[in-house]
Amino acid sequence: MRIVFAGTPDFAVPSLRAAADRLGVVAVYTQPDRPAGRGRVLTPSPVKREAQARGIEVFQPERLRGPEAAEALRELRPDLMIVVAYGLLLPQSILDVPTWGCWNVHASLLPRWRGAAPIQRAIEAGDAETGVCLMQMERGLDTGPVLLEQRTPIGAHETGGELHDRLAALGAQVLDDGLGLLRAGIRPVPRPQPDEGATYARKLDKAEARLDWQQPASALADRVRAFNPWPMAEGEVAGERLRVHAATALPLAHAAEPGTLLAAGRQGIDIACGEGALRIRTLQRPGGKAITAADWVNARRDLVPPVAAS
Repeated sequence: MRIVFAGTPDFAVPSLRAAADRLGVVAVYTQPDRPAGRGRVLTPSPVKREAQARGIEVFQPERLRGPEAAEALRELRPDLMIVVAYGLLLPQSILDVPTWGCWNVHASLLPRWRGAAPIQRAIEAGDAETGVCLMQMERGLDTGPVLLEQRTPIGAHETGGELHDRLAALGAQVLDDGLGLLRAGIRPVPRPQPDEGATYARKLDKAEARLDWQQPASALADRVRAFNPWPMAEGEVAGERLRVHAATALPLAHAAEPGTLLAAGRQGIDIACGEGALRIRTLQRPGGKAITAADWVNARRDLVPPVAAS
């Protein structure tokens, strides 16, 4: 089979490896090189680097609309196009080119969390379970029928970054299963998504990172996990803006104003919330590195009187 792969970030790399190892990939589509780092140097995507290491031809169009884009794909004579976190919408003219259409690896249990940030939104919402779907693409945003899926629980303390890595590997496994069936002459049976239960995972925005102490501590703890490693939750603590890397919700009854420092010690920094308290365990000061709560307390001798977290 002639497979064309379209993807851009780290999440797509395991799937590219699975497709290349299983059936081979004749070409890769990925986003154009973007400026990165302090020097704003043009940097290739992780998928481009993997493709080049394997000697696969790489295409980097700014967009896929217009007859020229469809003709360029048609010249590759693809039997199947695999799309994983590519970052560009595929018009119908592109979807119609491959013999078997286009498959997409999506990091949620569709129809829940269609859209750009399904991993983080699942954690933020407090979901106990998520997974990966192999989907037959159509014009709608993640609305196509599901071919295969794999479920997995979300760990109680699992961060967005940790779940990202697990689902990237799980996505490659589901894709490999689908390609194995196709190679054996068995086309996975498409299962239409139900209308009920559909939710949209909007793109992450750095403005969302600010913690609102009026909210319940449990919701803030989920947000801290979801936004690690990006955009990383942050909040005002004892007059200092801190980035919060790890925190735990405490079912603590109190009459304090939300945002009040209740206790600080080796176990953590307890902040009053609209309901309960958030215990910050790992944090980052402006311009600094991630440190423990105990290190922060030792550096804040101005806290009078000193308070201790039990």
